[in-house]
Amino acid sequence: MSKLLKWSFTAALAGFLFGFDTVVISGADQKLQTLWNTTDIFHGAVVMSMALWGTVFGAVFGGFPTKKIGRKNTLLWIGIFFSISAIGSALANDPITFAIFRFVGGIGVGISGIAAPAYISEIAPQKNRGKLVGLYQFSIVIGILIAFISNYLLSGLGENDWRFMIGVELIPALIFTFLVISIPKSPRWLFLNNRQSEAEKIIRSLYSTKEAEGLILDITKDNQNITSSESIFNKKYSFIVMLAFLIAAFNQLSGINAFLYYAPRIFEEAGLGESIALLNSVGIGLTNVIFTYVGINLIDRLGRRTLMYIGSFGYIVSLSLISISFFLEWEGIFLPLFFFLFIASHAIGQGAIIWVYISEIFPNNIRSYGQSFGVSTHWILAAIIPSFIPFLFGFIGPGFVFSFFALMMVFQLLFVHFIMPETKGISLEDLSKKLIKIE
Repeated sequence: MSKLLKWSFTAALAGFLFGFDTVVISGADQKLQTLWNTTDIFHGAVVMSMALWGTVFGAVFGGFPTKKIGRKNTLLWIGIFFSISAIGSALANDPITFAIFRFVGGIGVGISGIAAPAYISEIAPQKNRGKLVGLYQFSIVIGILIAFISNYLLSGLGENDWRFMIGVELIPALIFTFLVISIPKSPRWLFLNNRQSEAEKIIRSLYSTKEAEGLILDITKDNQNITSSESIFNKKYSFIVMLAFLIAAFNQLSGINAFLYYAPRIFEEAGLGESIALLNSVGIGLTNVIFTYVGINLIDRLGRRTLMYIGSFGYIVSLSLISISFFLEWEGIFLPLFFFLFIASHAIGQGAIIWVYISEIFPNNIRSYGQSFGVSTHWILAAIIPSFIPFLFGFIGPGFVFSFFALMMVFQLLFVHFIMPETKGISLEDLSKKLIKIE
């Protein structure tokens, strides 16, 4: 395994913890509500969604450590947060304590969406940057699949099986933490912190002599034009900020996190039993992995916009069929199949490109803060939307909820067609210049 792939893979493992932590709660969802006898609102907004609010906190403030102490050191802290969360949540005996430790894990999730893609994008060559940063998303969906499988296998261990479901996350968290120690710091971050000799050594170990010298020259020139006190809200960055906001917002307005958090509950709403619902959740996870793999292998060939076109059309069709299924009370295999199409559409489109796109559109000097803005947008909506799912299902029904998501994906399609620029095959420095000129 080359150094480039090894270091990218290690950083991307933060995504595995992200995916596992996000979905593992779905297996404990209804068990915890029964155990602690909480209302739908409290259960959705506190027990189930507190990790998401931790994620919002991590996303909002994660740009600071990513910039100040570096991408590598921030990744180390992410591993520590996940470890603490796994132990504390598994041992909790009341909903408040459980929520607090889930909040800690959420901080790790939020920061990982900034630090890991930033690290990988800053060491990756432009020709396969999408595929390498895409390893982060691939790790997310592997984590989601493993969480679904783990929940299914551990679901029969008695009334406290949820403790095992939550606590098993400690194992990958510790593995990730120790692996991160072995990777170097980001060379572009080192350049920004006047540690040019260290940065050049890392770059030369990754690229051929000609490629290394060209990259060093480009980064050096780019740094000469940097104003250290610049804000992402400077007028010249307005187009880039808008791109980050819309990509992140549409990701969640598809309903993806609402579904992943409540997959077993949604299948039971459609008349499937608990065991079959959990098994279908495993199928969802497997579909996610397969089509994410397809997406990250196509992202540098077809480009980001083409994948977003494919995903948008798939979203609209699948969400419309899901909505109709609930309205007409279709039973049997129809609903799971429609959800498999929904997940496939997400995986090959938004799932494959979101972390790549947000990590590459911002200039080096504001990348961590720009990513923080984009990731914050993503997670604020990811916290709000799932919080209301139990209530909305009971108040207006799943059919209307999924109709709304389908409508939002029509707007995403319009965004892709009229606004979204292509970024494949362009260096980070050249890409920044191109996008900054568009106002």
